[in-house]
Amino acid sequence: MLDKLMAAQQQAEEIKKRLDTISVFGEVEGGAIRITATANKAVTAIDIDEEFYKQADKEELEELLLTAINKALSQADLVSAAEMQAATKNMFGGLGGMFGQ
Repeated sequence: MLDKLMAAQQQAEEIKKRLDTISVFGEVEGGAIRITATANKAVTAIDIDEEFYKQADKEELEELLLTAINKALSQADLVSAAEMQAATKNMFGGLGGMFGQ
């Protein structure tokens, strides 16, 4: 049992490292604002089109930044969940027959 627990912990660390290498994106206004983050929800870049920036007011810019960041973090959630689901399936896939699945 302890071996399985340690293997699960090691696999979780491997997934976390892998998620750090996966980039996700959030865009608004047709790409005028683009947020890049890792699948571990660390924002790594913010790109704002210069022409858009010159024309946008502060309130609009703040609102659109929030929307783009939330889109990127939502994508990170999806990728992370898919990675965890795949890992869980691989780890416990053989147990499905025990539970009638």
